[in-house]
Amino acid sequence: MRVLYFAWLRDRVGTGEETVAPPPEVATVADLMAWLAGRSAGHAAAFADPGRVRCALDQDYATADAPLGTAGEVAFFPPVTGG
Repeated sequence: MRVLYFAWLRDRVGTGEETVAPPPEVATVADLMAWLAGRSAGHAAAFADPGRVRCALDQDYATADAPLGTAGEVAFFPPVTGG
């Protein structure tokens, strides 16, 4: 699975992209965030407040309880605002 990080998430993780193979019990976006948080101190900092992180699965917005299913790409980014 390809994981993309944008904005301050990229800065904290230390990369804009990585390929991971989470274990089968990682079934939802929230599970993935928790699993990723255990990978390094940077990952832990990025996902310290999951409520501040938005996600897209295969370029479609997803909520934390969304199943990962067969997603090939997961993107994490801060909330988007505009005006």
